[in-house]
This record gives sequence, C-alpha cells and structure tokens, in this order.
Amino acid sequence: MIAALAEKTCTPCRGGIPPLTPEEAEAYRVQVPDWVLQDGGTRIERTYRFRNFAEAFGFVVRAGELAEREAHHPDISFGWGYATVSLRTKKIKGLHENDFIMATKLDRLAPSETA
Repeated sequence: MIAALAEKTCTPCRGGIPPLTPEEAEAYRVQVPDWVLQDGGTRIERTYRFRNFAEAFGFVVRAGELAEREAHHPDISFGWGYATVSLRTKKIKGLHENDFIMATKLDRLAPSETA
C-alpha cells in the first residue's frame, strides 16, 4: 500500500472539498506508521533523527525540493540532529490524500537509519 501512495503525485487542492474524517485519516496513517495524527486528526507529524546538523539540513533541502516538485508544502522545523515535518492541506484546514503521499515520499528521502 505504501508503494502505491509513493507512486502517486499530489494533485492541486483548490478547496471546496471536505478534509478526511479522523477515521479516514487513520486508515491512511497506518500506511505511514512513523507519522502521528495531531490536532484531532487534522494534521500529521513526524520527527526524523540524524547524526548531526549537516545531515538534518541536507534532508530539509531535499524535502524542500520535493515539496516544490509536488506543489505540496509542509511545515518543517529542524536543528542539530532532527527535522520535524508537519503536513496538512491548508486550503481545506485538514488532511487530504496528498498529505499521505508526501509523507511516503519524505520517508523515502530520509537515510535508512532514520526511516
């Protein structure tokens, strides 16, 4: 199932559609088990761990490039040895399949020791 999500491309969301329900979000979340549902199921988040600042920064750069290609932009905070990524579809104020597509692709970007 994860491969299926990772093979998809994010589709533009212009709003006007309902966000995933908490139950629907959980069904997607089980496909990205290292991610956690937050804020009543309206956001997912994961913290990646790295050996140092340079590795964390490199991941953030790659994540930014992916976000531009997918036109789906996460919130990212990082520092020495970590990067925390938060995803939600801002236009609908909740989760969409796109968020889980990005989560799978971000997991593939992370070094294997963090994934």
